[in-house]
Amino acid sequence: MELTGERTLPASRARVWAALNDPAILSRCIPGCQEIQKSSDTEFTAKVGLAVGPVKATFNGQVTLSDLDPPNGYRISGTGQGGVAGFGKGSAVVTLEDAPGGGTLLKYSADASVGGKLAQIGSRLVEATARKLADEFFTRFAAEFPAEEPAKAEPRVPAAPEERPAAGLRLSPWVWIPLLVAAVAAIAWFARG
Repeated sequence: MELTGERTLPASRARVWAALNDPAILSRCIPGCQEIQKSSDTEFTAKVGLAVGPVKATFNGQVTLSDLDPPNGYRISGTGQGGVAGFGKGSAVVTLEDAPGGGTLLKYSADASVGGKLAQIGSRLVEATARKLADEFFTRFAAEFPAEEPAKAEPRVPAAPEERPAAGLRLSPWVWIPLLVAAVAAIAWFARG
């Protein structure tokens, strides 16, 4: 499953980068997150309780950051296990840019796969759940930056067709991680402070 997207966040790139490396902020923003632990500057573990259609489980995952370029981007790779609910694995390239008009434009391109019961319930249900989780994540994440602009993250609507993201699921890498962690059908993202 290939996932691409972009979001404008109401904060400077430095603040977004720092927040993406803060387990406490991410724990508040990731739907169903029970725990995030930073093992090192480039390794994290997480526990997320999620329901994707009829499949409900607690997923445990490991995430590794590489190709770090603070505060511009990185590569995130991970695996997640949800017992009989299934498993997932994937990676994403994440970039941060100054957004026109202020804030930070976050772009990502991810590739993820799932197995077990999650793979059996169908891609449409997994994608619909991923969109819902992405919206919840971005709403919560944007609320972490109230001092700079209104606390609402809006999807960027490109002006020209050539700027449109590739067709696919619009999913934040940190939402991708819960899904990755949740038998993990999509993303998430961490950064190094």
